Amino acid sequence: MDRERLESELEAAFGGEPAVRRAISRQAQDLVDSGRIAEDFGYDLTVETILDHLDDAPDDRSLGERWNWWVGSLDLSKGGYQRFQVRLDIA
Repeated sequence: MDRERLESELEAAFGGEPAVRRAISRQAQDLVDSGRIAEDFGYDLTVETILDHLDDAPDDRSLGERWNWWVGSLDLSKGGYQRFQVRLDIA
């Protein structure tokens, strides 16, 4: 996972505060390191897959809300993903 690229791509696609983009990139790296996505869903987590999943969130959501919406759906589906959510009061 290229965290700098992820932060840049998140800014281009969704905007958001720099602190939120950094928090998401850290959580994305932790998610990759955990191996959970590959184990539970059979694919590797990449910048592109993250952007695709966040794009599926409702349009009126902020970047942090989009991330938490996606992570929440992972948690509902398989459990154990709540620890990858970001605090929305960090900006």
